[in-house]
Amino acid sequence: MDSPARPLSPGRRTLLRGAALGAAVPLVPATASAEGRAPARRRASAPVSYRWLGTSGWRIDLRTKKPTKTKHRTVLVDPYVTRFDTGLFTGSFDPGTRLRTDEALVREHAGTPEVICVTHTHWDHLNDVPQLARSTGARVIGTETTYHVLRSFGVDAGQISVVRGGEVLDFDGYVIEVASSRHSRGGSYSYFAPGTLHAPPAAAPRTVADLPEGDTLAFKVTPDGAPSALFMGASDFDERSFRGLEPDIAMVAVASSASTYRYVPRLLDALGRPDVIVPVHWDNFERPLSDPPRKDGTGLDDFLAQARAASPRSRLVVPDYATVYGADLRRNP
Repeated sequence: MDSPARPLSPGRRTLLRGAALGAAVPLVPATASAEGRAPARRRASAPVSYRWLGTSGWRIDLRTKKPTKTKHRTVLVDPYVTRFDTGLFTGSFDPGTRLRTDEALVREHAGTPEVICVTHTHWDHLNDVPQLARSTGARVIGTETTYHVLRSFGVDAGQISVVRGGEVLDFDGYVIEVASSRHSRGGSYSYFAPGTLHAPPAAAPRTVADLPEGDTLAFKVTPDGAPSALFMGASDFDERSFRGLEPDIAMVAVASSASTYRYVPRLLDALGRPDVIVPVHWDNFERPLSDPPRKDGTGLDDFLAQARAASPRSRLVVPDYATVYGADLRRNP
């Protein structure tokens, strides 16, 4: 029996513009910047908040109202918080670095998620997911490779939803749309640990090199009554798959090289020039979250300049680890 249809979520950008969001407020974090347009207005009580977990990781906390009570729910995207040293940022990268998870740190930052979205299976995206899935029972949404890797770590098959791109998943309070995407390209037009899995590995991965990319996805999350947000895990994309997504907010991975042709202007055009653009995957993800984010050798400044040129009416927000952001990506009081 089909469940009753519920009202569609608000039209694109109706919640980030105009009087619907209440009085205008300035950006508070020193690392955030407003570009081009008048500040978006915020609502008095937003049903969602965002916390950047570094790299491309996010914690999304939602309040969904039922007839008798308000339910607090958490969705995670690429929650990598253990952040161990592989030598990547010092020029001595060791692909044999052992995988490990700091369970107490993961509990502190990740909470108790009901859904975990995984863009791809490299260690800086997947490493902490097996422990989180086993300890919380959260549903994990990812590729076939993600499925097989998690199974090798003992995650129950019933918790894992395999997707390819194009799926629109209704979680009764928020909708997750899945888009086919692509992994970042280095200077050699390739990337680390390519490959996909079509069966569980003979043994659970032990090193960072044991985790292949396994195809890359992006996720658009639309909470009921709040702006939509797109989450990218790498700095390339499928232009045809991205057209029509039109998120209000876009968490965009900063390019690690210039190998992808006109990455920023093509991407922002395909997405319809979102109201808010948030650069991610520019920080040194081998330093603890207790330290301020560092842009060691990344192209953050160049990305910001290109985004301003390609989408001058968008508001740019450079996130930090300590801030809890509201539904419109302004600091919560």
